[in-house]
Amino acid sequence: MTGTELAELDDLALLRRHQDGDADAFGEIFRRHRDRMWAVALRTARDPEVAADAVQDAFLNAFRRAHSFRGDAQVTTWLHRITVNACLDRLRRQRPTADLEDHEPVDPRDRHRSVEVRLDVRDALDQLPEGQRLALVLVDMHGLSVAEAAQVLEVAEGTVKSRCSRGREAMARILQLGEDA
Repeated sequence: MTGTELAELDDLALLRRHQDGDADAFGEIFRRHRDRMWAVALRTARDPEVAADAVQDAFLNAFRRAHSFRGDAQVTTWLHRITVNACLDRLRRQRPTADLEDHEPVDPRDRHRSVEVRLDVRDALDQLPEGQRLALVLVDMHGLSVAEAAQVLEVAEGTVKSRCSRGREAMARILQLGEDA
């Protein structure tokens, strides 16, 4: 099968082809999802080196353990779970020491203000408990549904809802205090 033909298949079909021995199918899954998993890892680990290692671990684990995919969730949800777990495993083994590098702001017209806002949000996220931070990153920053985030984090949907709610309230308080200073 050519690369163009593989690109036309959905994620589940690609994973099934990989499980059946297609040497190129997983490469297409990687190509489609590497950037999103990188973003998940970077927001979870808050350290580019840890995130890079975690993404590599995650895709290797997904490649090796594709036979364990039961089809209960979307392939992207399964990859999110593997990526978040790889990040948490790496963070438990070593505490990150580097800070995230600044990235180009979304709005180049007000570069200074957008950098300030981004740093304020990053600082506020860093102050949240891990569960709240992960829930907010997955739901609010990566657009996962509450159900998908619950599958990734392996908790109940109600837990994700409450963590998001408490996290948003805490973020609002932290960011409000920052404005008063």
